[in-house]
Amino acid sequence: MQRVIRIVGIGGSSGTRSTVEQALRVCLDAAEHMGAEVRLLNGTELAMPLYRPGAEAVHGHAARLLRAVAQADAVVLASPAYHGTVSGLVKNALDHLEELRDDSRPYLSGRAVGCIAVGQGWQGAVATLAALRDITHALRGWPTPIGVAVNSTAVPFGPEGRCEVPHVQEQLTLMAQQLVEFARARQALLAPVTA
Repeated sequence: MQRVIRIVGIGGSSGTRSTVEQALRVCLDAAEHMGAEVRLLNGTELAMPLYRPGAEAVHGHAARLLRAVAQADAVVLASPAYHGTVSGLVKNALDHLEELRDDSRPYLSGRAVGCIAVGQGWQGAVATLAALRDITHALRGWPTPIGVAVNSTAVPFGPEGRCEVPHVQEQLTLMAQQLVEFARARQALLAPVTA
């Protein structure tokens, strides 16, 4: 019997109801609809001191982030495009994952990772998406085949949070499907064989 797939979404900005957070929620909602247990760590939960290697104490928000990632079967990273790359808020959160270096699954090892980037134009969104995928590789994660770049000037979200551009909604749903399928396949692969 398979256990529930756990997916953690990391991202957003310091603003409330940001386009980044809305896109992340669409993906997580789709994964939840597919039977996954989801958790969102949004902009306010990512506000933590700058990562300092070797620091004796781990900030409360950082400790929650590390616990959530260590327990996750899959991860979704979402960032606004700030000057063509990942925001400092999201990058600092990802820097804290260095504390998982000695975990049984270091960093993002063995996890599918969906990447979402939002910019006010395609250039920044696409460059940020590439940066998120590079960071995922550096942290030993498996980027999903689909990554989603969102141009916030052309992709509105409705009052219920649903993306009003069908192909972007479909991409975010497909990403959720890939996350769940990868996590289930890995779970089945690692399940003990019974005679």
